[in-house]
Amino acid sequence: MLTEPNPGRSRPRVLSIAGSDSAGGAGIQADIKVITCLGGYAMTAVTAVTAQDTRQVAGIHAIPPEFVAQQIEMCIADIGLDAAKTGMLSGAPTVRAVAEVLRRHRVAHLVVDPVILSTSGCRLLDEQGEAALIREILPLCEVVTPNLAEAARLAGREVNDLSAMRCAAEAIARLGPRAVWIKGGHLAGAPTDLLYDGRGFLELQSERIETKDTHGAGCALSAALATELARGLELHDAARRAKQFITEALRNSLRLGKGRGPTDPLAAAQALGRRVQNHCHG
Repeated sequence: MLTEPNPGRSRPRVLSIAGSDSAGGAGIQADIKVITCLGGYAMTAVTAVTAQDTRQVAGIHAIPPEFVAQQIEMCIADIGLDAAKTGMLSGAPTVRAVAEVLRRHRVAHLVVDPVILSTSGCRLLDEQGEAALIREILPLCEVVTPNLAEAARLAGREVNDLSAMRCAAEAIARLGPRAVWIKGGHLAGAPTDLLYDGRGFLELQSERIETKDTHGAGCALSAALATELARGLELHDAARRAKQFITEALRNSLRLGKGRGPTDPLAAAQALGRRVQNHCHG
């Protein structure tokens, strides 16, 4: 098992298996920032290189699946890991290659962000890849973190309110993941996410942050969750901390570029650190 204690190690080891965002707001770049800001040690397996900015994805160059698998193998063989997360997986061959490695090494904490469409509407996983994700990756993961549109695709039903989120979460859980976190930020009212652990539901609420600068929010959330799980937190506690983190990252999002700017993991970590410090001194 990859999570055996290592007395000589002080930082949780987290592997991001995702695409590269040339603008730095999402994908591998966002994951490295989040994992580092939360005190983890970030490793990467790049699945695709994209040419994009805050407005659009202009081009995608997929990395050969066998090379993606080799990146994962090298990280595991030398450094080991405490958790992993997947983001953009490009296509069915890459999905199968990643699943084979993760299955063989029995990764204990796997968070799957089922990236299918970009915010700008560019398809990042084709239909064959989507089917492979459901068949090969979901049964391996501890938590899958779809947004409403992704939840609707995975569950095969419309998801437009909290009741529908509950039904969708149960349907997705039957595909194999041990837990399902549906992000409800696009619903009206106070943003409410729903976590289903196979036994019951946990509602994760936060204030609505009025900003259009949300690029990379899904990546940041799944990376934060993976890091908290790697730290050894129980699922519900890890989810609450990840929710707090992404709320602060959105509150401090950056007005960069001409489209949707990125969230700010550093400001989130600093804000939460100050809050903890003030509480302790109070």
